[in-house]
Amino acid sequence: MRTLITTAFISLDGVVEAPGGEAGYRNSGWTFKHTDFLPEAFEIKGREQKEAGAMLLGRVSYEAFSPVWPAMEEFADYKEMPKYVVSTTLGEDRLVEGWGETSILRSLDEVAALKETEGGPIIVHGSATLHQALSDAGLVDRYHLLVFPLLLGAGKRLFSTTDKDAQKLRLVEHEAYSNGVQKQVLDVVR
Repeated sequence: MRTLITTAFISLDGVVEAPGGEAGYRNSGWTFKHTDFLPEAFEIKGREQKEAGAMLLGRVSYEAFSPVWPAMEEFADYKEMPKYVVSTTLGEDRLVEGWGETSILRSLDEVAALKETEGGPIIVHGSATLHQALSDAGLVDRYHLLVFPLLLGAGKRLFSTTDKDAQKLRLVEHEAYSNGVQKQVLDVVR
C-alpha cells in the first residue's frame, strides 16, 4: 500500500491559503512577506520530490500549478512523475501538455484504490479542499508541515471543522529554525 503524504505551508492558526502569492487572498504570499528566507527550512521540499512516486492535486491547485511548475527548475523532479487530479468537473481537454502523465480521479474511492497500487509515496500539494476530504475519509497517512509563526485569521484551512473522533498523530521528525518556522513530520496513528 502506498503512503499518502500531505505537505503544506501552514500558519499557526491553520491557514494554508495562497502561501506563494496566488491572487485573490488578502494575505497572499505570506510565507515570504513576513518570514526571513532560510534555505535549510525548505530542505524537506527537495526531499519530497526525490521520494515521491506520484503527485495528487485538487482541481484548483492543478489549474494554478500546471501552467507554471513544468518550466520551473526547482520542481524538475515532478515533471515526469505521474500526476492525479481529483475533480468531478475537470475535463480531459483541460490537462496541460508536457507535464508528464496526468489522470483524473472522480472520487475518493478512486484515491483509495490508487493507494492500493504499487509505487512510491503519493504527495499532495496545496489542495486545501481535497486535503480536508482526504483527512475526513481517513486517507492521509503522513503530514509534512512547515509551520510559520503567523496568525492570519481568515483563509482556507488545512483541516475541516467536521465533528469527528480524535485522530492521534506521532511526531517522527521536527526542527525549529532561527526564522521561527517549524518543521513537523507526523504519521497518522491507526
